[in-house]
Amino acid sequence: MIEIKGIRKSFGDLEVLKGLDLNIEKGDVVAILGPSGSGKTTLLRCLNFLEKADEGTMIFDGQEFDMHSASRKTIHEIRIKTSFVFQQFNLFSNKTVLENVTLGLTVARKMDKHKAEEIGKNLLDKVGLSDKYEAYPNQLSGGQQQRVGIARALATDPEIIYFDEPTSALDPELIGEVLAVIKELADEGMTMLVVTHEMNFAKHVSKKVIFMDEGNIIASMPTEQFFNEQKNERIRNFIKSIEHKGEQK
Repeated sequence: MIEIKGIRKSFGDLEVLKGLDLNIEKGDVVAILGPSGSGKTTLLRCLNFLEKADEGTMIFDGQEFDMHSASRKTIHEIRIKTSFVFQQFNLFSNKTVLENVTLGLTVARKMDKHKAEEIGKNLLDKVGLSDKYEAYPNQLSGGQQQRVGIARALATDPEIIYFDEPTSALDPELIGEVLAVIKELADEGMTMLVVTHEMNFAKHVSKKVIFMDEGNIIASMPTEQFFNEQKNERIRNFIKSIEHKGEQK
């Protein structure tokens, strides 16, 4: 579905991505793990062209693109097939929940308002917010706002969704409601890349785990193998440190 070759990205003198290769198959649920500053978010942002890679090629649905010199038209064509769920929700505070979900349909895709609202309501029902159509973001909990963000991502019927630490801005008691929605999408076969520190999610929902460190992919393997047959001491120590933090909460 997506193949990435040799993606590089620097910010000034700091090389954040150091020539990474990546393959994503349809239906894959990939957890991207690694310490802060390892390049996880930058990788996602480059894949969706929110940042422009310095080098790299992308093959998406059989078409090959240069990630550095891709035209606006090419980027638009790729983004039509993808969605992005942000850490900080990125909802429009002056729009209702339903308007936040439908805006991409009515403005970017010129869809009839009534059809867009039908889609939006169905998706809000799906993420458990059937009573919040007319609410505004500031009237919602963080978990509810993130579920709106997921409904918005689903509205355009993407082939793949990128999640950038979707629970990092949430209070601990709200994390489960968001992960439950993501798990449901995984069960339905949605292709997803999820940057996360939630080990239980990575263990029980993802099909594959990628571990990044200092701008490199250190490991890329099936989830069960990653957690049960891990021979890399750096990775084992990382897993232990995250699990220990979880026990302390």
